[in-house]
Amino acid sequence: MDQTGRTAIVTGAGSGLGQVVARQLAARGAHVIAAVRNPARAAEFEAWPLDLLDLDSVRAFAARVHAEGREIDVLVNNAGIGNRPRELSPQGFESTFATNFLGHFALTGLLLDRMRTDGRARIVHVGSNLYRHMKKLDLDDLAAERGFSKGRAYIGSKLATLVFGLELDRRLQAAGRPIRSLVAHPGLADTPMNANLPSRAGRAFMALAQAAIGRPAERAAIPLLYAATDPGARAGVFLGPHLRRSDDTVYADPIVAPATDPALAERLWRVAQTATGVDMRLDLQLS
Repeated sequence: MDQTGRTAIVTGAGSGLGQVVARQLAARGAHVIAAVRNPARAAEFEAWPLDLLDLDSVRAFAARVHAEGREIDVLVNNAGIGNRPRELSPQGFESTFATNFLGHFALTGLLLDRMRTDGRARIVHVGSNLYRHMKKLDLDDLAAERGFSKGRAYIGSKLATLVFGLELDRRLQAAGRPIRSLVAHPGLADTPMNANLPSRAGRAFMALAQAAIGRPAERAAIPLLYAATDPGARAGVFLGPHLRRSDDTVYADPIVAPATDPALAERLWRVAQTATGVDMRLDLQLS
């Protein structure tokens, strides 16, 4: 849809899904700010440095938005990492959880007061259907000191993203804020994160999966773009593709436990606020 006059911030716009989303928004008239670790990789847009792993970088990015008086119509929380060994962020959190969830939680909270109030503003959180495979989210060990696996770290970060996206929309609506928070997923996308697996077995498995249900980034980005722009896009559901790779319809799938647990949402919110230092009180005008 026509995006003329709108401003969109897309994290991870230097490659993969983020780059496709940014290009499509720009092609339809939006002004895109590419939030990327290396601005040189997103030179076709207005590119600003952002390292979601480092909360100091997140604060610096948000401070620039405020200092320049930018108003935001669309925030696409797309950037993510996966299949990484256990490493810690500068603030001491496991890197996958810190990048995929905590960084986006902080960014969203720090930019809420720059979102337009015309009723069309959207925040899109990019999740994964793999969340269904995790029954419990350990919020007592954000440094993963008691045990770590690459797969569990990634799925946990995506479960947290989904829970946050749902809870944010609920709180925005309860506070009467004219902003919607939607969650979407690309299915199995052919992106650098999925292609650059370290093990031969992992690459072989991914090749088989891509042949069966994978789709190129240009098509995998459709649910994200739908969530970001279409007036009919619904909150409270998981927007994404069918497993049938030839079908580009965006489906609104019901979200299942544990992502629907209100107690988990409340606790995740408190833990994220403490970890990031961002007090996201939606009943007040944020500054």
